[in-house]
Amino acid sequence: MRLSTIIFIIILLVIIGIQFIEVKKTNPPVTADLNAPMEVKTIFQKSCYDCHSNETKWPWYSKVAPVSWLVSKDVEEGREHLNFSDWEKLLPAKQRKLKEEIWEEIEEDKMPLGNYTLLHPSAKLDLMKKQTIKKWAVGN
Repeated sequence: MRLSTIIFIIILLVIIGIQFIEVKKTNPPVTADLNAPMEVKTIFQKSCYDCHSNETKWPWYSKVAPVSWLVSKDVEEGREHLNFSDWEKLLPAKQRKLKEEIWEEIEEDKMPLGNYTLLHPSAKLDLMKKQTIKKWAVGN
């Protein structure tokens, strides 16, 4: 057998083998979901909840390694920083601080992440959606 064929077979076996590595894909109970105006909540549900809530919709590619590892990591980190499913448990001062951070991230086009909107173009925030969030977040 040629060396290139052996290398191809090894790579193929590795790709198949990594599919059996389990990744954490959970949706814990929603205990204190965000209480916001419906237009704000609808925007967040479409653009943010997959990473920032316990209501993640795990797409087909979240089952295919190594992409599954990246998706799981993004969701875990997103929930650690901001989890709308626990929003109402937060003290008002913490909610205000997070609102400021939410608006800052959106204003600077850091959220939603580019790799997310690439696969979910409807999650992109247009000017009108941004203004709706700004009004909620900073009251302007």
